[in-house]
Amino acid sequence: MEKIQHNFVTVQGLKLHIAELGSGPNVVLFLHGFPEIWYSWRHQMVAVADAGFRAIAPDYRGYGLSDPPPEPQKATFVDFVSDIVAILDHLGVNKVFVVAKDFGTRLAYLLALFHPERVSGVVTLGAPYLPPGAVEFYKHLPEGFYMARWREPGRAEADFGRFDPKTVVKNVYILFSKSEIPIAKENEEIMDLVDPSTALPSWFSDEDLSAYGALYEKSGFQTALKVPYRSTNEEFDIADPVVKLPALLIMGCKDYVLKFPGFEDFIKSGKVKEFVPNLDVIYLPEGTHFVQEQSPELVNELILDFLKTHS
Repeated sequence: MEKIQHNFVTVQGLKLHIAELGSGPNVVLFLHGFPEIWYSWRHQMVAVADAGFRAIAPDYRGYGLSDPPPEPQKATFVDFVSDIVAILDHLGVNKVFVVAKDFGTRLAYLLALFHPERVSGVVTLGAPYLPPGAVEFYKHLPEGFYMARWREPGRAEADFGRFDPKTVVKNVYILFSKSEIPIAKENEEIMDLVDPSTALPSWFSDEDLSAYGALYEKSGFQTALKVPYRSTNEEFDIADPVVKLPALLIMGCKDYVLKFPGFEDFIKSGKVKEFVPNLDVIYLPEGTHFVQEQSPELVNELILDFLKTHS
């Protein structure tokens, strides 16, 4: 951890933070989800660097140590992809393996669709590839579904604003570590779903929470609420949504995401392979939504096997 280097790249006037470790021609780009940050890849960065790869993990604009956009409410997935390409250009990196988590999955596959010549392969955790226009599952869930609540302008801001950022991150980690979808009742907010006395998962230390809390203390949650939650209907100019690159999906069997309507069938029926024909899927029996932090050694082994096979 202490060997990880921290640098900034200026993109469109914004100073974007990147964590780096390792050297060599084969580069692994790590893309975080929410409520994660570059730090969520701490175990994987060390593992791939020790195996001879160069690891790069950015904080997106408006996340962690990166500058926020001047108008966070207008941030888009396309902005994030453009930032990623600019970072790679600045670093002189022509091609990468992408390892992505949660909504970072969408960024990884958009990068592969927009710039296939720059991607060697894609590994995703906690979310399958969803072709553009396929994000309709939330319409089949109750009004109290956390994504529906967070899509509503001002509601999450008021909910989160009752707590310090460290407590917000703690609550989301506790909720997202469960196997059930977070759904609030009509008269409660998402943060109310967590009893203040609830302990953190055993694999997530107080030190980890403090690191996350400090990063979100700086950035706040404004951009994070816009991308991904208020950008799920963003449209993309993509003629062919099929990604023919080597790909791997790692899912925890206890990941609440599998309860999203149609998700588990989309994966297990093989429908996902209509869009990612070279996809392998690996299930971790005890895995939750945060498999890379919960079971780092196992996940590292799976990622390294994929990297070495396709390098």
